[in-house]
Amino acid sequence: MRTLRAFTAAGAAALLATAGTATAAPSPPPAPTAQFTDAQVDTAVRRLDATVAEMMRRTGVPGVSVAVVHDDKVVYLKGFGLRRVGDPATVNPDTVFQVASLSKPISSTVVAGVLKDPAEFDRHTELPGFALKDPWVTSHVTTADLLSHRSGLPDHAGDLLEDLGYDRSYILDHLRLAPLSPFRASYAYTNFGFTAGAEAIARSHGATWQKLSADTLFKPAGMAHTSTEFRAFVDAPDHAATHVKNPDGTWSPRFVRDPDAQAPAGGVSSTARDMSRWLRLQLSGGTLDGKRIIPADTLARTHLPEIVSQPPASPTARTGFYGLGWNVGYDDAGRLRLSHSGAFELGANTSVAMLPLEKLGIVVLTNGAPVGLPDAVAADFFDTAEHGKATTDWLALTGALYAQINAEGRSPTDYAHPPTGAKPAGEDSAYTGTYENPYYGKATVAATSRGKLTLSLGPEPMVFPLTHYDGNTFSFETAGENAVGRTGVFFSPADRTVRIEYLDADHLGTFTGG
Repeated sequence: MRTLRAFTAAGAAALLATAGTATAAPSPPPAPTAQFTDAQVDTAVRRLDATVAEMMRRTGVPGVSVAVVHDDKVVYLKGFGLRRVGDPATVNPDTVFQVASLSKPISSTVVAGVLKDPAEFDRHTELPGFALKDPWVTSHVTTADLLSHRSGLPDHAGDLLEDLGYDRSYILDHLRLAPLSPFRASYAYTNFGFTAGAEAIARSHGATWQKLSADTLFKPAGMAHTSTEFRAFVDAPDHAATHVKNPDGTWSPRFVRDPDAQAPAGGVSSTARDMSRWLRLQLSGGTLDGKRIIPADTLARTHLPEIVSQPPASPTARTGFYGLGWNVGYDDAGRLRLSHSGAFELGANTSVAMLPLEKLGIVVLTNGAPVGLPDAVAADFFDTAEHGKATTDWLALTGALYAQINAEGRSPTDYAHPPTGAKPAGEDSAYTGTYENPYYGKATVAATSRGKLTLSLGPEPMVFPLTHYDGNTFSFETAGENAVGRTGVFFSPADRTVRIEYLDADHLGTFTGG
């Protein structure tokens, strides 16, 4: 309730002076309007060939495919570069790429197509084998909570379990051990929380996620080369191999990323042509070629802000929001902007951005580890449409942002260089043996015939050679999508425990020996 204390003395006096007089209700600000002309969009489209070619030259990214939609028409559709370094086959609009986290807005489109009413997003999510640490949160969490990353789960919860080889069932079951931040009051990006929300919808309809996606969206929308299954991607004759950057600046297809465990969050593969059809559907409120594919009201719900994801850094900065599978923002003109990026450190980077009021959208697919190219191409495109030219070096900006993200999680300790006067390690028997952890499972430390120690983790298991650092501290080189370079292994022989640094961000990384 407002009181006079909420106002300055002058403000209170002004209110008292006008008390009892009739005043007109203030009018809301005018709604934003479309500002781009066809000529402006044409200018941005004509620039794309040169923009993509130049950014590929600067980064070395092997292959790129781009689609632009305007006023329900595909106005640009083109592939660039190679599907695989060392192979002459080139990228075209029908080359299949892994889209990584661009899967999320695609998956929320599927959910929107299944639900009959926008309010159904706010119904409690039930999925056998999935629970959160707080029973009350488990009994109240909804589809909207999980698709907007506001369940309270820690950032990227479960991703390290996936890296170690655990399957979806194990990961979803063990999220109950992860600490929670305030429910619906905190944002943390979680692939497996999102996956749980989508899988619950599929389970409630008696279908696999792939079948639900195909029947609800891919088939009706004519997205013939789109799938949520890794096997479909690797079996596609015309698919883009994933590449990582070598120390000398060249690119190599050294890794294969199987994201089936988190299929709704990161497992979609598609083509620029198929994605252009999805863009048309999004920008037309759920219709495509005159046919209703997704209900307009449930699709519109996915475009609404659900939680603050990027608080403003200053009073004049804009706030970033997350919706249902979308980054949601508003530009200086008040226009809604929807976007999402996708990134596999093992070799893929993608981006989609739309201005629904302008009926304009772009999708950029690449087969290189994230260096910012897709986001930069999209930003350059919209900047050019608005101002006739790029007003900043978007690749430098996005590249620096990805470099900053890639540096996160790395240990502050340089384990490759032991300190002067490092203490010797104990006998192997002080460290060897089997250790247990309720979240990460079993860890086994063994001595090799060459006098070295190894650490085994995960169900397969994965074996990591240990390097001595100082006293009871060792290190090993991490591997997988979430690798962070060398990480510390801290033994406490007296109480038979070992703590693994990069697994311990949420204080879950201590293993206890028998």
